[in-house]
Amino acid sequence: MATIRYQVLIDAPVAKVYEAISTADRIGTWWDKQTPIQTDRGVVLEHNPGPEHGVVKLRVVELVPNKRVEWECVSSHPKSSPASAWTGTHFIFEIVEGNNVASAGSNRDQIPATILDFSQVGYDEQSEFFGSNNAAWEQVLQNLKRTAESQRG
Repeated sequence: MATIRYQVLIDAPVAKVYEAISTADRIGTWWDKQTPIQTDRGVVLEHNPGPEHGVVKLRVVELVPNKRVEWECVSSHPKSSPASAWTGTHFIFEIVEGNNVASAGSNRDQIPATILDFSQVGYDEQSEFFGSNNAAWEQVLQNLKRTAESQRG
């Protein structure tokens, strides 16, 4: 099994990034509209990328404020869907405060920034969708970055 990894520097405070990855409403601003469902195993976030994929269900495994979010894909999908390789994988977002140095003339200011380490753990690297999923995560995480940075205030 393989792990897909990305690290993104986001020019926004940790609390803003955590909110963006931990609440259904905010996740919907950079990825897909999420519907939180309370189950006997905890909260499951659901979104529907289209009839060819079926509903994606992500169980919230862990929320550590301003530090970590973890989901587990608990849905099954048709073999023709890229989401078919997600079942049983874990999506882990780890965030730490960093500094983004911006120069203004001779003055250098420290701007609050966040380092986001993303992993999708347990992915079958033999899956025909491994490459496209990897590329899709890069795009989705760039959407997250743009959204968090535009909502700095």
